[in-house]
Amino acid sequence: MTEAVDGLDLAAFGSWLAREVPGLLGEPLSASLITGGKSNLTYRVGDGRTEVVVRRPPLGHVLATAHDMGREQRVMSALAGTAVPVPAVHAHCEDAGVIGAPFYVMQAMPGTAYARASQLDPLGAERTRVISERLVDTLVALHAVDPSEVGLADFGRPDGYLERQVRRWNKQLDASRSRDLPGIDELAGRLARQLPAHSDATIVHGDYRLDNALVDADDRITAVLDWEMSTLGDPLTDVAVLLAYQQMAQAGGENAAVVNDAPLAPGYLSAGDILQRYATGSGRDVTAMGFHLGLAFFKLAVILEGIYFRHSQGQTVGAGFDGLGDAVGALVNAGLEATQPS
Repeated sequence: MTEAVDGLDLAAFGSWLAREVPGLLGEPLSASLITGGKSNLTYRVGDGRTEVVVRRPPLGHVLATAHDMGREQRVMSALAGTAVPVPAVHAHCEDAGVIGAPFYVMQAMPGTAYARASQLDPLGAERTRVISERLVDTLVALHAVDPSEVGLADFGRPDGYLERQVRRWNKQLDASRSRDLPGIDELAGRLARQLPAHSDATIVHGDYRLDNALVDADDRITAVLDWEMSTLGDPLTDVAVLLAYQQMAQAGGENAAVVNDAPLAPGYLSAGDILQRYATGSGRDVTAMGFHLGLAFFKLAVILEGIYFRHSQGQTVGAGFDGLGDAVGALVNAGLEATQPS
């Protein structure tokens, strides 16, 4: 076997996999870190003939309730056979003694995770439009799945979901505080005061965006990935996260470090078109999104602050972390603008 990459002991993993799923992979194994991930660590592992994907939590400073491998593999297994494309899950390990953390093994799916406008530009505006339409349609399909019909009736507590989200991300913020963040406590206070009286309840992804999906050569979405924040809750939170990433990309500058600028590609649906397509497909009212957008920006700010903290402590693996800390302030300001009292 080759030497282990950071965070994945290939010898220990290979022995475990041979016991759990005999014949899935042979030897020798090789592995590489899939770039782009700034939270859970994702690896491509193969034997020269077959490849699988392995996911585990990040190194160090793992926030409570975050990076739940069992949660990710459960929701993907449940969604198999629905209109939501997901990889097959081969195996799941809760024993941190194998590679140092819980992990799961899933099917390697074909397709590209489009993170940059420069990746979409060669496709042309028409294909980019189709891809962004299918991204919205897949979100509509996810929110149409009945949790009880796929064994996820107990996957979350929809009642009080938005209130718990505000409390949860406040708690996560406190766990990652290492510097002054002007305005973030004011944003948290506004969210607590502006809680909607009612919301729908569906399966929600929690971090829905184009580069958390794979798109094949025919512009079809072959898989939705990165389900670590999935639960049962308000579907408009997924819509708001999608729009928040788009708004930050359009703002440019330091905000481009947040994740990606794919929404800047010619042909990509505008925020208004995304809302209209989602409303038409889902039948939901999307006319008042201020609170949901504010919550999305708050959540993204807290997530980035946690990543910034881990990076500052030397506990991240891979590239692409420079500038993330600077983007937190821009997210806070966007959240304050979205929740500005009328």
